[in-house]
Amino acid sequence: MRHDKTSAVAATAGPASGVRGAIAGNLRGTRLARGFSVRELAELTGVSKALISQIERGVANPTIEVLTRLAAALDLTFAELTRTHLAGPEVIRRGEGMPLQVGDTTVRSLFAAPDRRRFELAEGDLPPLTRSAKSAHGRGSVEHAYVVAGEVTVETGTWSVLLGEGDAVRFAAELDHVYVTGEQGCRVLTLISYSED
Repeated sequence: MRHDKTSAVAATAGPASGVRGAIAGNLRGTRLARGFSVRELAELTGVSKALISQIERGVANPTIEVLTRLAAALDLTFAELTRTHLAGPEVIRRGEGMPLQVGDTTVRSLFAAPDRRRFELAEGDLPPLTRSAKSAHGRGSVEHAYVVAGEVTVETGTWSVLLGEGDAVRFAAELDHVYVTGEQGCRVLTLISYSED
């Protein structure tokens, strides 16, 4: 079904950030991954080329109707199109954070999930000089790791971080990542949370 060309948008100045920046990156990345040009996506959705270009640059505030058309054409849910992703790892070092005393027990909250997700918790023992198999956990997944003992480096194609005992990290687990130990081994707890949509 063809739609009239749409220009229902308010142009804004400044760099893309927040949800607008997430939409810009998600739209452009998915469009390119699906092999669509801006012109082809415009013809498929009835949304003007100029508006699609503005959305991808993060200088437009498109209507929900426009975003819904674009998401449907790219086989995305609305949530996937608008989801903000972790840009890089979030690291909490040993001793950081606010411990909470509950009776005789001290609890240090590391990361809280902003949404309801299903998850998988695992404990890993990595011997010295080990490189784990590459793994990725699907669209929208987030991995948390906590080093119980030893040291480990978590690596992706774009970043790496060395963690020691008591350190924790949270990162987007959609892309391949590995755990690498040095001269000493490591015991690490990992929690992988999966998107519900």
